Amino acid sequence: MKVWRIGMVGCGTISRTYVRGIGQYDHLDLACVADILPEAARRVAVETGCQAVEAPALMVRDDVDIVLNLTVPKAHAAVSLMAIAAGKHVFCEKPLALSRTEGQQVVAAARAQGVRIGVAPDTFLGGGIQTCRRLIDEGQIGEPVAATAFMLGHGHESWHPAPAFYYETGGGPMFDMGPYYVTALVSLMGPAAKVSGFTRTTFPERTVTSQPLAGTVIRPEVPTHYAGTIQFEHGAICSIIQSFDVWGARLPRIEIYGSEGSLSVPDPNTFGGPVRLLPGGQREWQDVPLTHSDQVQRGIGLADMAHALSHDRPEHRMNGELAYHVLEIMDLFEISSDQGRHMTVESSCKRPRPLPGDGGF
Repeated sequence: MKVWRIGMVGCGTISRTYVRGIGQYDHLDLACVADILPEAARRVAVETGCQAVEAPALMVRDDVDIVLNLTVPKAHAAVSLMAIAAGKHVFCEKPLALSRTEGQQVVAAARAQGVRIGVAPDTFLGGGIQTCRRLIDEGQIGEPVAATAFMLGHGHESWHPAPAFYYETGGGPMFDMGPYYVTALVSLMGPAAKVSGFTRTTFPERTVTSQPLAGTVIRPEVPTHYAGTIQFEHGAICSIIQSFDVWGARLPRIEIYGSEGSLSVPDPNTFGGPVRLLPGGQREWQDVPLTHSDQVQRGIGLADMAHALSHDRPEHRMNGELAYHVLEIMDLFEISSDQGRHMTVESSCKRPRPLPGDGGF
C-alpha cells in the first residue's frame, strides 16, 4: 500500500496524540510540521525527526499528500481551504468550521478540487462505539426509539494551559465536546431531521487557575450550557445536555433505548468501553465484551481516509458530508434557542459503515 506523507499544521496539546496515532499505521508517515509559533513546530520536529517549516511552504511540498489541520477552531476553515487550493487532501480537527457557511465552502472546495476532506472526531471508530454499532445492527435492542447524551463539567480553566479559545466563537461545550456526542449518535442512529434547544451563559467571567495564565479573566463569547432535543430521520428522539456550567453529575454519557432493550454507550471522547446491555424484560445490565480493538488512538480516521484513497473506496467514514451534518446540528441548537422554535436540519449524510472488526478498514 502507498505510504501517505502527512504535513501537520498546528503543534499544540493534541498534536502529540496524533503523532502517536500516526505511528500505529504503516501507510502513514509524518513528513513535516508547522505552527504559528516556530518554537512549537521545532520542538515537535525534534521529537519526531521530521522537518519544521512554515505553513505556506508545507502546503506546496511535493512530499506532502495530506494536510493534518490541528489549528484552533477559528483557523480550521482558512487552513483547510489553503490546503485544498494546493491540491492536498485534508484531515481536520473538529469542528469542520465555525459556521455552516464556512463548512459549505470547505466541502464544496474539496469536491471541486477532487480531494478528500476528513474531520475529527474519529473516536466512534474505537472498540467501544463500534461494539455498540454491532449490537444495534444485530437488533439486540430492537428499533431505537430514544436516547440521552450528557456531557456536564465545569470547563477548562482549571487545567488547560491556554483555555481562552474554549470560550471563543467556535468553542463552548457544544462545539468543543458536542462533536464527540453528536457524531457518535449519528454513527449509531443515522442522520438527524429536527433540532430544538435552549442555551445560557451562567458565568459571565471565568478566572483561569491553571499555569501559566493563572489569574487571567475570560469572558465567554458563546453559550456555556446547552439543553436540547434531536429527532432523527428514522423517528428516534434524543435528549442532550452539553455544559461547562456544572460542578459535577452522575448522568450516563450516552444511552440508547430500543423497543427490545437498552444500551449503555461508553464515553464518546474515548476509544474503549465499557459497553453494557439491558435486554428487554430483564433487570440486570450485562457487560458486553468489545468486538473491536480499543487500542487505537486519534489518527484512525486519518488512516481510514488514506486507506480509502489507496483502494479507491468511494467514501471514508469520517467524511465531509458527515462533518457538515454534525456542524449543522450543533449550530441549530443556539438558533433554535434564539428563535424559540424547532429547526429543520437541511443536510443529511450516510450512516458511516461499521469497521469489520479484524483490525482492518
